Amino acid sequence: MRFSTRTVSAILSSRSGLQRVDLSGRPAYVLTELIGPVAVGDRVIVNETAVDLELGTGGFDVVHWNLSRSEFSSAGGGPVLKLRYTSLQVDTGVAEDASSFSPPDDLGDMPVVVCTLHSQVGCVAGAFHSLAPQRRLVFVMTDSAALPLALSDLVASLVDSGALVSTVTFGQAFGGAYEAVNVYSALQVALGLGRADAVVVGPGPGVVGTDSTLGFSGLEVAGVVDAAARLNGTPVLAVRYSDVERRTRHHGVSHHTTTALSLMEHRPVVPVPIGQSVPELGSVVQIDVPELDLAFIESMGRTADEDPAFFRFAAAAGAYAAQLVATS
Repeated sequence: MRFSTRTVSAILSSRSGLQRVDLSGRPAYVLTELIGPVAVGDRVIVNETAVDLELGTGGFDVVHWNLSRSEFSSAGGGPVLKLRYTSLQVDTGVAEDASSFSPPDDLGDMPVVVCTLHSQVGCVAGAFHSLAPQRRLVFVMTDSAALPLALSDLVASLVDSGALVSTVTFGQAFGGAYEAVNVYSALQVALGLGRADAVVVGPGPGVVGTDSTLGFSGLEVAGVVDAAARLNGTPVLAVRYSDVERRTRHHGVSHHTTTALSLMEHRPVVPVPIGQSVPELGSVVQIDVPELDLAFIESMGRTADEDPAFFRFAAAAGAYAAQLVATS
């Protein structure tokens, strides 16, 4: 690990839960829910580990503490902690404790679109909102990648545009409109409190992958699909696909998708764009994908112009969910 002490030279941007700041030429972000906001001139302790290792934090260091303040407190959500047993554990509370929450008996066939990558969420939401603009899509964020929802520029823009109507974070992920304990109760919260017509489930920014068959964080989609099916939802798998990916394991249908499918007890609906032949996925549903403006999304550093198949395959899942709710 690497920590240093630096001075805030500029505030680059601010929104609920997040500040981006400049530390005399070195960018960093502040999770204000955890340590409060900072101001120009404040001396701060900064975790520089991820940037030094060239890992996926977008080139930003993380402000750990503001030395200009001797203490910090804020109103918590209740007696349930997230980031448990770390120095930043926070009493977020959880929606399951709310007196207003009455868990639904099941999901009533509600579509639950399951994503491997955070960027797929934007494609799903864009297609769903284009085809079913009056229906409510809620994002449920897992804890397999970034834990703070506030870090996602993508989700912030989707909420601002109305493509997402609400958010739920479960496990150790935090910062959603609703906090939940696990994926099962998070789906109940999305329906019962978020009043979802459909749900898209996926990680936050950044995932872990290795060269091994099972050593990748996206394998969680197998468990999410099974959870949705057990709650009487309609699980829909967003396929990870690329025509330009140089790594063999991710060219065409990614092994992340096929490996997860092999470990599911329940079979999800697998939508693909019309005209695509993908025999390794078994029984698929071909979907007419609408033309979408996805210029605000990148995946693996590539835009929709550079890897159109990736975006169209993910959008097919959102289009299928929109078709389901349009006829319900």
